[in-house]
Amino acid sequence: MLDDIKKTLWLTADKLRANMDAAEYKHLVLGLIFVKYISDTFSARRAELTARLINPADPYYYGDAAPEDIEAELEDRDYYTEVNAFWVPEPARWESLRASAKQVDIGKRVDDALTLIEAENPTLKGILDKRYARAQLPDGKLGELVDLISTIGFGDNPSTARDVLGQVYEYFLGMFASAEGKRGGQFYTPASIVKTLVAILSPHSGKVYDPCCGSGGMFVQSEKFIEAHGGKLGDVSIYGQEANPTTWRLAAMNLAIRGIDFNLGKEPGDTFTRNQHPDLRADFILANPPFNISDWWHGSLMGDARWVHGDPPPGNANYAWLQHMLHHLKPTGRAGIVLANGSMSSSQNSEGQIRAAMVEADVVEVMVALPGQLFFNTQIPACLWFLVKQKTHRKGEVLFIDARKLATMISRVQSEFTDAVIERIAATVAAWRGEVDAGEYQDTLGFCRSVKLAEIAQHGHVLTPGRYVGAEEVEDNDKDFATKMQQLTEKLGEQMARGAELDLLIRRKLGGLGYEF
Repeated sequence: MLDDIKKTLWLTADKLRANMDAAEYKHLVLGLIFVKYISDTFSARRAELTARLINPADPYYYGDAAPEDIEAELEDRDYYTEVNAFWVPEPARWESLRASAKQVDIGKRVDDALTLIEAENPTLKGILDKRYARAQLPDGKLGELVDLISTIGFGDNPSTARDVLGQVYEYFLGMFASAEGKRGGQFYTPASIVKTLVAILSPHSGKVYDPCCGSGGMFVQSEKFIEAHGGKLGDVSIYGQEANPTTWRLAAMNLAIRGIDFNLGKEPGDTFTRNQHPDLRADFILANPPFNISDWWHGSLMGDARWVHGDPPPGNANYAWLQHMLHHLKPTGRAGIVLANGSMSSSQNSEGQIRAAMVEADVVEVMVALPGQLFFNTQIPACLWFLVKQKTHRKGEVLFIDARKLATMISRVQSEFTDAVIERIAATVAAWRGEVDAGEYQDTLGFCRSVKLAEIAQHGHVLTPGRYVGAEEVEDNDKDFATKMQQLTEKLGEQMARGAELDLLIRRKLGGLGYEF
């Protein structure tokens, strides 16, 4: 049911886009969805309060108050903030915007509503993007968009509303990433990759950090994981950083919608030169940094405290990201990072030495090779690195998993991991770590193998799983062999006969030109 709603909404919204660039349009749509949501949760809380204030059996009962007294009481913001609902002033409520949808100045009215909401809710300060009055949409399209978003029913129950909206928001982010092509994927990590990271890390409590958080997908999946495993949302605190100001806003809205407390730093900023959380030591770090960025270096980073295993080369930030994350881990912490495959074997500049130092320091825990076509925006093959500050189990070993053949195609250009595959990978890691009730770990030819550091050193500290796990054994079936040989022999016979025909033809042609042989 919800899937149908999401698809219908997307198709309609995309049609209204006309010729507007998807990257620009995204912010208009997601901003309106956000306003609709906070207005809906405010109205749901207001309706609940109205019923409680006139119910003699309720602790909120307001005696024999006149209707106007009840009305005044409903405007007390404490009632809303105590349940994590945003306070929405009258002119900014969705009903007011919807009533003005057909007015020519609807763009300005939306901007004014956003300004009011920000002024009344400090956590949203600087987050809402006031770009509606200058939006380059054809006449009337913004009003139609307001009407369309009015059809999203978030329900009377705030937690259901949050879930519905969260899903719609996430679906739209994914669809925009697809529509935008290359640039879109820079801020959106496909759900199955995030789920794999989260399942292996299992962030159940403590501080969760993402130093390049994009639109906040890692945090949202962490929250779903915690809830699915019987934990409570308040058990984790969220820390993030993002350099792109518009993406930083998307992340803040994405988290605010779900009622997740978050700290994305005072401002958007570059993680290396304007670290927003210098003193943070996290329990879990999940990240998908941009691959192979070459313009990251700044002179002030020379000899930085984060470069414990060696100065990363100015031409590629991969090893800067890995060391930044290690630096920000607690002694008991764990990090999971998506990086380009080159990071596992590159020996350019200082990368080979840094990787060797990290392996010898025993901070590399698990390496996972991923299939192609998992990302919206790049054909660069990727892998997952899992790092720890201190191993408590399997010291001096690294677990290699080759998952390159485990993807399922979901469109002509896109693949994903099914939940069953993610479960298999996570269960393998849990067994290898010796976690309670995880069962006995066993190497599986072609899929996983636990390797001692000495063997990795013999391979020049290359961390590509395919080099260690071996090839899957193919069952030798006599009948199959006989059938295959029959087919191959027939094919060879056909090709030899065709070859003989071509020989004759060539001889004839050359003979006709006076060249006999």
